[in-house]
Amino acid sequence: MDGREGTVVGRSWSLWSLPRGALGYVLSVDLLALLAVAAAATTRQPTTRHDWVVLAVLLACAALHLVFSRWIERARRDATGLPHLDLCSIWIFAGSLLLPPPLVGVLVVVLYAHRWWVVGRWDPFRPPHRGVFTAAMMLLVALAANVVATTTGLRESLAAGHLEGPWDLLGLMGAGSVYWTVNTALVAGVIVLTTGARTNLFGGPLDNLLEAAQLSLAFFVALAVAWWPGFALPMVVAAVALHRTVLIHQLELAARTDAKTGLLNAEAWHLQARVELNRTRQRGDALGLLMIDVDHFKGINDTHGHQTGDEVLRSIADVIRESVRRGDSVGRFGGEEFVVLLPGAGRDESMAIAERARCRVGLLGTGAGPVRGLTVSVGVAVWPDVPEDTVEGLLAAADGALYQAKRLGRDQSRAAWSHQAPSVRSDQGG
Repeated sequence: MDGREGTVVGRSWSLWSLPRGALGYVLSVDLLALLAVAAAATTRQPTTRHDWVVLAVLLACAALHLVFSRWIERARRDATGLPHLDLCSIWIFAGSLLLPPPLVGVLVVVLYAHRWWVVGRWDPFRPPHRGVFTAAMMLLVALAANVVATTTGLRESLAAGHLEGPWDLLGLMGAGSVYWTVNTALVAGVIVLTTGARTNLFGGPLDNLLEAAQLSLAFFVALAVAWWPGFALPMVVAAVALHRTVLIHQLELAARTDAKTGLLNAEAWHLQARVELNRTRQRGDALGLLMIDVDHFKGINDTHGHQTGDEVLRSIADVIRESVRRGDSVGRFGGEEFVVLLPGAGRDESMAIAERARCRVGLLGTGAGPVRGLTVSVGVAVWPDVPEDTVEGLLAAADGALYQAKRLGRDQSRAAWSHQAPSVRSDQGG
């Protein structure tokens, strides 16, 4: 729950500018967390001196992790502009497996208060209600996982230092599944109500892999603490190392990605194309290439402004990405031009994909967006049907076909292997 709003208190909080459904959802989660804490405080489960020692160790390790990873997070955010990442699940999930409910609540509250002190108060883009909502959400997540760990006997086994093999493994998997499910559902709910998004609500493969890595590391933290609390300290190094690994991956991804559309940038796409062309030569297969240009894009910028033009580019990029096959490489070539690499696609399949993308862009221009009548022209080249044996040669062939499409009236797909053939049009076009 990281954002770009200011941190002014009172009714000027950006909280009050949320859509009514999102506002009700956020306040409901906050209230539910308060009720859950109250219920946890009345539990009859005893709290021992050892439990308080475990709590202190986990809080100390979490504090060290946040402090040592602060420079990593600053570098990551400066380079990528992505929301804050703290990997607090490592310590929260470990506490859910080890502590009685009241101390689980103390762990989350104190950890996020410290997180705000270290990070939030210096972040002018993070409104207070987001920090409160995140803490409330994690309280519910942690207490839900704690119920599973307690019910299955996993917490008792960890406290006794004697795990029961398969049964406790099932308890661990159950607690981890509940932790992930509740966390994902709460985040998805606020995303839908705030932005209206309906896609990618459950994170991508790498997001889920990172969450799985945190939960796995948390289990080993719990094992270490159950053996002797001091053994948790070396796990801080592993947590910081995981954070730095995320930084390196996201920096590599940012270097390959076009910031405006999220597609491959020209350099990364060229590199991918060269690798794929070499593979195609070795397999003796076909390789299709599309060059897609937005028709009359300068007029869009001149009439509606560059901000609207950027929105149009993002929308068209999404349509192209959804129109191609899994494994195809889509890039932004520059300006309003896009390129698509189609491994294994011959003439018919390449032209069919080109037409699918063109028609879907045409449908995009008939919606309620700010720009009507959006169309694209497409040039298609397929190796080895064109006498070009380099990526640059294929691009030149596709560019020539694109020029033919523009010259013959736009909003059509043309093939480099047969410039004199009738152009391919569809009544669905814009």
